Amino acid sequence: MVNSGNFPLNFAWTIVCINIKAFNRILDFSNGLDFNLGFFFWYIFGAQNSPPSVQNRMLSITLLALTLSLNTRSQDSIPFLLARLDQAIEASPRYDSAKLREIDKLKLTLHATPINDLPALYKAFGALCEAYKVFNYDSAFSYARRLLAVALQIDDPARIVSARLRLGFCLLSAGLFKETLDSLDKIRVHGAPDSLQADYYALIGRYYYDLGDFDNDGYNTPDYIRKGNSFMDSALRLYPRGSFNYGYYTGLRQIKSGERTAALSVFSRLLQRPDLSRHQLAVTTSTLSDIYINNGQPDSAIILLIRAAIADIESSTKETAAIFNLAQLLYKKGDVRNASSYIEVAIRDAIFYGARQRKVQVSAILPLIEGEKITRVEEQKAVFVTWSIIATVLLLAVIVLVVVVLRQVKRLQTAQRIITEAHTKEQAANQRLVETNYKLSEANKIKEEYIGYFFNADSESFDKIGQFKKAIEQKIAYRKWDDVIALVNSTNPKKEKEELLRNFDKVFLKLFPDFVQRFNDLFREEDKILLKDNELLNTDLRIFALIRMGIHENEKIARILEYSVNTINTYKTRIKNKSIIANDEFEQQIMEIRTM
Repeated sequence: MVNSGNFPLNFAWTIVCINIKAFNRILDFSNGLDFNLGFFFWYIFGAQNSPPSVQNRMLSITLLALTLSLNTRSQDSIPFLLARLDQAIEASPRYDSAKLREIDKLKLTLHATPINDLPALYKAFGALCEAYKVFNYDSAFSYARRLLAVALQIDDPARIVSARLRLGFCLLSAGLFKETLDSLDKIRVHGAPDSLQADYYALIGRYYYDLGDFDNDGYNTPDYIRKGNSFMDSALRLYPRGSFNYGYYTGLRQIKSGERTAALSVFSRLLQRPDLSRHQLAVTTSTLSDIYINNGQPDSAIILLIRAAIADIESSTKETAAIFNLAQLLYKKGDVRNASSYIEVAIRDAIFYGARQRKVQVSAILPLIEGEKITRVEEQKAVFVTWSIIATVLLLAVIVLVVVVLRQVKRLQTAQRIITEAHTKEQAANQRLVETNYKLSEANKIKEEYIGYFFNADSESFDKIGQFKKAIEQKIAYRKWDDVIALVNSTNPKKEKEELLRNFDKVFLKLFPDFVQRFNDLFREEDKILLKDNELLNTDLRIFALIRMGIHENEKIARILEYSVNTINTYKTRIKNKSIIANDEFEQQIMEIRTM
């Protein structure tokens, strides 16, 4: 046990930093969670001899690191990352356009370079070869050859070695294994700088690794792996220990040698580097996924491959196996839809780049994926047919029920219509009865008023006649003929008639107090009837008052008012013509004036 108080704290802080940087790079939560839990148990069982204050700080730091690990899980789910990959695939034309613009600038530089300036030409060809080397094989190979031709003209051994290495890289990336070996055999690295020697041995090591992966048998592959390890050892002796190439090829050699735990540690440290390019991130996460595949952790491998594929797309890398390997894993998990989609992207990239070995690999799995798609389509078709039959039966049952229900509804509607018609007729009969009752009540009221009025009038007339008769008889008995004549002359029938009409007006307005107002409502303002002082009704109003009383015959009205029939017709026509309603509706409006 270490008793120093500072060592546990520093170690804990280092673990936190490692976790944060690692998650920012790969977000492999399963690995990071295990790492934090491992440190937590180290704290429980290995830090007991530290001072209490240091232990508390270590525990707080441990819990913080564990929390950071858990918080990454929501953004590290496979569906979330697959959605990000789909977005990157949709945006790939934009990344490729940016790559082509960069290449166009390099071509402009090349065109502006004098043909006799060999070092400048070498630099321009080298830049274009570097731009094309993981983007398009034909162009990369073409510029590599032109680069080699310029290097031979310059007759600089170091430039010649560098040019042949780039040519070999292009051939190996395209899957031309024989041509790669022939090209590498022409390289003489003795006396070349250590960096070129390291690249040479690493390229030969990769050649044997790729050849072993391509053969993938139990006889030749182990021998290829041994040769590859040997050349990789030579490369690692020459690469600077802090360089990316040293770390990457160290982990790659450990994977090929079966040292997966050590390789996991190496790649985890490598992913902490803040200076990784998108392409370096892609190759690192893609290679690291092999460890999880061999460890039986396909989900972690899928997460890494998704991130590698996204980085490849963002860096316009077409010479890649990440999305192809991702399609394989998704196919094994049963995600045929995404597997088919991504294998199409892998085919497109392989064709665009010109990688022959990728085309062969894709051709091996593509029929399996397509066959699985066909199988699933057939299964879905069978399920669809089954459900179609069920749905058809249910539809027929529903149709039968609908027919039955419609018949019942039709019967109910017929019964409802009959009931409604009967109710309507009943309401109409009730309304007519109400109107009839009202009219009877109104008639009775009118009769009561006018019968009382006429009884009083007749009684008064009889009294007057009796008094007149008695006076006449007395005058005759005494032979007062002058008095008889004077008495007869004192009788004024016109005044009696006016009194009779005035009494009629009083009784009528008692029954219809708003008659004049309602009558005037049927005329414009300038045509309304204005009565004189102490005048209850005039001739115009009396004509229609008699009509409202139910006397419609012009002869009777003429007799009552002591006018000719023509005069009554003239009055009625003149009044109707002034009204604001149709002539044939005028009397109906008069009849709708109610008694009070």
